[in-house]
Amino acid sequence: MSGLRERINKLRGGEVRPQAELAKEKPKEPPARAEPAAPVEPQYTVQKQKISLGREQYQELKRRIHRKLLDALDLSILSELKENEVKEQIRTGVSKLLEQAGVTFNKKEHDQFIQEIVDEVMGFGPLEPLLNDANINDILVNGAKQVYVEKSGKLYLTDVEFKDNVHLRHVMDRIVSKVGRHIDESSPMCDARLPDGSRVNAIIPPLAVDYPVLSIRKFRTDALSIDDLLKYGTITEEIAQVAMACVRSRLNILISGGTGAGKTTLLNIMSAYISHQERIVTIEDSAELQLQQPHVVRLETRPPNIEGRGEVTQYELLINSLRMRPDRIILGEVRGREALDMLQAMNTGHDGSMCTVHANSPRDALSRLETMVAMGGHELPQSAVRQQVSSALDVILQVQRLPDGTRKLTFFTEVLGMEGEVITMQDIFKYERKGISADGVSVGQHAATGVQPRFLDRLRATGIKLSPDLFAPLM
Repeated sequence: MSGLRERINKLRGGEVRPQAELAKEKPKEPPARAEPAAPVEPQYTVQKQKISLGREQYQELKRRIHRKLLDALDLSILSELKENEVKEQIRTGVSKLLEQAGVTFNKKEHDQFIQEIVDEVMGFGPLEPLLNDANINDILVNGAKQVYVEKSGKLYLTDVEFKDNVHLRHVMDRIVSKVGRHIDESSPMCDARLPDGSRVNAIIPPLAVDYPVLSIRKFRTDALSIDDLLKYGTITEEIAQVAMACVRSRLNILISGGTGAGKTTLLNIMSAYISHQERIVTIEDSAELQLQQPHVVRLETRPPNIEGRGEVTQYELLINSLRMRPDRIILGEVRGREALDMLQAMNTGHDGSMCTVHANSPRDALSRLETMVAMGGHELPQSAVRQQVSSALDVILQVQRLPDGTRKLTFFTEVLGMEGEVITMQDIFKYERKGISADGVSVGQHAATGVQPRFLDRLRATGIKLSPDLFAPLM
């Protein structure tokens, strides 16, 4: 419970950073929202019980009770208790303080008020209900009074608010301090991770012009399966069979897509079909993959410390992984100078490796890889880079988030090789969009192009036989 003791001491002491620094700042609230010209998406309501007090009165009461509670807590006793026992002590203390203050709530209001105080002391304040909601994928905080969530691919404005930007900064500091980071004017942006693995990005003024901004990509504890992709219509049964065969026969696979398109989710699902007899090394910026095989080595990058030292990049981890006798390497996202080494690894005995890249089409994905090789300072002619790319990759899977929030595998593309100076490819499956229905849902279907992939020989050589009907176009 030493972390709780330190947190409470910081909350009590006005001179301890970051409270003292924050207190000097004049919180800048978001600009007034203009009235929407058209109806907006319905709000996502968290506060189910409507409190009888006004909003300002309620926040002020929370502040006073919170402060008195911190003064009343016996840290020497709390440090010896388990977390659930500490929460019970807090609930008891808040009930007594409400009674002493002569505040009368009904039972639902009383329970909600106490839970909010518990969240402030033990958790991440107003964010706790959102973090505990399994249906939310992203939490986007734009200053103290504007919190959005993403559910099923759509953004919703919530009724969650912080007291002010100082309160928001306290929560941001609490999050980043858990991974030994800090955020202030000298270091105004920071990447961190919550205890459950959720990715966090925080950025404050002066880089964020109007107010502190906090973005959280939540970590799923219940990993999706291929059945979920079939249920959501992301892929079809035919595509699933071919994708699984590609993984089992050790084809090198690149998953391409935009932000939030589902690249990591697809990578995680496809990795389930890797043999349990293989040694797998994963390399990620934030460890998200949930591989179920028994022989998995997980590597994660490390950001620089306060002095700007100690950074460990994906490039360094990839070079090190090659000395670890991996059967397969899974790179969470190719984004820099590690691109060439990943391609070389795919070309030199690490068949069946997989990675993701930010790109809007299979052709764009190849261009991105070329650009990253060039940015890494490798003075190679373009033809040599393209030769590396074409010989390393076998399949590109393109995923996309459509306007209605649904995610689709839009292209299943085979990389064939070089023709002159151009990398040649052929689409095996693609998603054909027909339009949008009256209720705003994208209408379309997956279809085979009718082309039989060249990698069928590779599949047959490993004992996998696919029916030719899988590649027959729809009539």
